[in-house]
This record gives sequence, C-alpha cells and structure tokens, in this order.
Amino acid sequence: MHVELLYHTPNPERAIATAARLCYAPVGASELMETMSEERMHSVLSTIMRGGHFSTLEHASYTFAIDGVSRALTHQLVRHRIASFNQQSQRYVKYKDGLDVIVPETISANEETAALFDEAVDAAMEAYKKLLEAGVPAEDARYLLPNAAETKIVVTMNVRELLHFFSNRCCNRAQWEIRELAHTMLELARPTAPYIFMDAGASCVRGACPEGKMTCGNPYPKVVRE
Repeated sequence: MHVELLYHTPNPERAIATAARLCYAPVGASELMETMSEERMHSVLSTIMRGGHFSTLEHASYTFAIDGVSRALTHQLVRHRIASFNQQSQRYVKYKDGLDVIVPETISANEETAALFDEAVDAAMEAYKKLLEAGVPAEDARYLLPNAAETKIVVTMNVRELLHFFSNRCCNRAQWEIRELAHTMLELARPTAPYIFMDAGASCVRGACPEGKMTCGNPYPKVVRE
C-alpha cells in the first residue's frame, strides 16, 4: 500500500476558523484570514471541536492518492458518500500481462491456503485472457476479476468527513486493509492541522466505545484535548 497526500486546503485550521468567525464578525473573510491572531484562531477552533459545530470543517479538504490496495478495500471506501473518487478503470485497463493481487496475511501465512488462493486467481486470469482473445469487451471480461485485484484511487474528503472516516475505519473492528489505510491517511493529515486532528481516530480515543457487545475489548489510549 502506498498513500500520498496530494493536496490540502492551505492553512486548513485558519481557513476553518475564518469561516466560523465570519458569522459574528463585522469584516470580511479575507480580512479575517489575514488578521486573526493565533490565540484567537485556537479559541475559535476549541469552540468548534468541543461544541460540535462541525459544518465549518467542511471548508477544508484533503486529496489522497492511494495505490496498491484491493478492490475489496475500495468497495468499502466508496461507501463514504460525502467524498469524491476517481479509480483505475477495469473497463479500459486490460490485464493481458497478469494481475497484481492483494493477499491477506491469514492466507499467505499458510502454504496450503496460499496455494489455493494462487490457484483460484490463476484460473480466473486464464479465463479472463481467453475471453479477451475471443473478442469479449474488457468491461465484460472483468466480471471474472477477483476482489483481490490491485487498484489505484484518488480520494478527496472534507475535514468533517475525514473525521467520520477515521472514527469508523481506525476502529480495531474495521477490516484490516481499510484500517491500515485510515491510520496512514491520519498520519499524513495530522501534521497539517494538529489541533483539529488531535483526537482523531477510533471513537474510543474520545470516549466510550459505541460498538456495545461487539466491542473489541482493546480500546486505544484516550486523548484529552488541550
């Protein structure tokens, strides 16, 4: 898996604080952006994060390039609907020279299960190539391709949705591959807006686990906002 932060709103914390402060200021946003003191900015951000006024977080966004993940992961990722996605197309990209796949460790760690996995992928790819050779369009031949198929995707989320994504997918109960992705994205985002992302992550970082009887029983350490 390779994840790169391609772009984010410049100075996201100041942009968010400016949007929030504008509601009560006699001056315009551009002036607030330039003149608001660091102390005032952090005071506004504190009010936002403690009070749950999260609509202001939608004014900053982050774009990530994600490579080396499975279609099984991206099927979960695109369920986060308040986001923008562009993914490598299996309609237009043909895999005549083979297909890279993501193999779960629970399979690769055992010689017998690894062999079963490889055999199934090889059989699917052999049939896929024969369909292409028979003139079947790639968009139809791809019906044989497995969820393990490696893919690439560009994702843009605003900060509000990112925090929601981290709450769901950093959780120990999240599927292992998307959990790894979420933690990597958080590591990239946190330095750009340290106050906002201070307690980002699974819900248990901020309070009680919401999973009830389904809890993993192994919560992350609590983070207390300054």
